[in-house]
Amino acid sequence: MANLDFTQKLQDLSQKVGITSFKALSKATGVSERQILRLRRGEVEQIRVDVLLKLASVLRVSLNELVTAFSSQELSQADQVSTQQMLQEIADLKTEYQRSQLQIQQQRELLLQEFQQSSLQLLESLLLQFPAAAQKARENPQLEAVKILPLIENSLKKLLQAWGIEAIAPIGAEIPYDPHLHQLMAGTVQPGELVKVRYSGYLQGEKLLYRAKVSLIDSG
Repeated sequence: MANLDFTQKLQDLSQKVGITSFKALSKATGVSERQILRLRRGEVEQIRVDVLLKLASVLRVSLNELVTAFSSQELSQADQVSTQQMLQEIADLKTEYQRSQLQIQQQRELLLQEFQQSSLQLLESLLLQFPAAAQKARENPQLEAVKILPLIENSLKKLLQAWGIEAIAPIGAEIPYDPHLHQLMAGTVQPGELVKVRYSGYLQGEKLLYRAKVSLIDSG
């Protein structure tokens, strides 16, 4: 049976934060009405700390204030010290959690920077030489594009090798059809029949990144 004094205290605290019923308090805190009944009975010592923290947060009081207000016994000096120690440990845990989260974020940013720097090193020749070569091609339409291709191909090969990525098959190759590795662009074909590679697919180790697009050989 609920204690009238504790029930009134809880009603007063709830109304201060705009909560008009114990059912609404249960919904706002995520705490069961059974646990709230325990608080109204003054059985605060039987309620878990995490539950008390939820209630204290919504009611906008400290954990110490909540425990003191709804305790059916007068806290001795030793009990008060123990409560303070518990509160300090909780505060320390929160601080440690926030510090860990900050470290994780900093590590992510550092890893991203290292990844970008290593990628830029692999693409250095492309970044430096390709814009100039492209401009020369615009100025001189007679310049053979094939002379520019090595700038792109070599940089791309270095990058793919560094990441452990390899092409499934070269473009134009005629290979046995494998539906797990190849995407047929049109028509029908049985596994094992020869098809022609139209667009490269890629593997990273055993992981399939993109299936190679293939077509029937007699489709041109």
